Amino acid sequence: MKKPSEKEEEYFARMEFEKKKQAEEEKQKKLAEEEKKQLQTLHYMKCPKCGMELIEIDYKHIKVDKCSGCDGIWLDPGEFEAASKLEKSGLDKLFSVFKK
Repeated sequence: MKKPSEKEEEYFARMEFEKKKQAEEEKQKKLAEEEKKQLQTLHYMKCPKCGMELIEIDYKHIKVDKCSGCDGIWLDPGEFEAASKLEKSGLDKLFSVFKK
């Protein structure tokens, strides 16, 4: 049996490294996706300030999240822009929903 040349050994070593590197990258990606899912499950609809449950209120197709603990009001992407387009009376009505 013929002994592999140095270039052949280098080639196969490089190929083995690339294969293992790709497997490790896939493993890390999967772990990152799992961690992201765990964090989302843990934090979904929780107040970023105090951690209590957020209560979603739909007003004129704007979903506003209000904290059940600290009464903070949170808007998802695009909702602030939508609220800013309301007339002043509409904006006043939106915020009156949250007054105690």
